[in-house]
This record gives sequence, C-alpha cells and structure tokens, in this order.
Amino acid sequence: MDKYKVLFLCIGNSCRSQMAEGFARAYGADVMEVQSAGLGPAVEISPLTIETMKEKNVDMSGAFPKGVDAVDRSGLNLIVNISGQRLPVRDVPVMDWDVRDPIGRDEKVFRSVRDEIERRVMELILQMRAQLNPRPAGGAGPRSRFDSRQGPFR
Repeated sequence: MDKYKVLFLCIGNSCRSQMAEGFARAYGADVMEVQSAGLGPAVEISPLTIETMKEKNVDMSGAFPKGVDAVDRSGLNLIVNISGQRLPVRDVPVMDWDVRDPIGRDEKVFRSVRDEIERRVMELILQMRAQLNPRPAGGAGPRSRFDSRQGPFR
C-alpha cells in the first residue's frame, strides 16, 4: 500500500472534519489521501474555520461542505469519526475522536478545537508513517501501536 485512504466525518462538514482534512493534506500527503464529509452537510464552511486555519498557514478558501454520499468511499482504509455519533459501519475501521463542535462559538473555542485536531491528525500521520516505513529489525525507537498482522487500525 502506498497511501491510506482516510475519510474525516463530522456533523456539518463545516468545522472539525474540514480542519482535519486541511491538516492531513498539509502535513500527511505522503501517507494519506484524504476527504471529509458531514452527516448533514452545512451550506458553507464556517468563516471561523477558514480564519483560524489560515493562522496555521492552511488555506481552506476552496473547501466546501459535502455529504457522505458526495465522497468516494471505495477503498477506504479508515473513517475518523468526529461526529460524536455512533456509525453503523462494518466494512471499514472507524476511529472515534471526541472533539467538541465549535459551531456557533467564539474564536477562542475554534482555536482550541483546531489545535486539538492538529495534534490528533499529526499523531495519526506519524502512526501511518511508522506503518508504511517500518524501521529495520533491531532498530531503535518506540514501537508503533499498529500491528501489521491485524492491519493498522484494529
């Protein structure tokens, strides 16, 4: 496998999943192909999402909310569920992230959520890099929590 196919999913695809997709594209394009979607997509990306991501030099100006049916789900390796709802998915591993929804809140909350998502995305990218580029036998360093016998997300 060259890259993992990842879908970031939240409620409206206006804040959290868009932030995750933006960070994943900016930091992890070498290990993942990413998309984002919402269970009930909003009309537009929250202006505070665009503004707070710009503070991290991630351009979201071309982003727009999408529903689950509007993204290519074929060949997905992972769904990162930030919706806070249980997903009825059985054929793709789901990683649940408990991240509060900043919609309708102020810039301080958006920045806090953005920073938490950035940290989580970076951790995921590092885990994927370790899985795709394992250290030689006897190499030093911490072990990845992935187990190649079971797949990367079980």
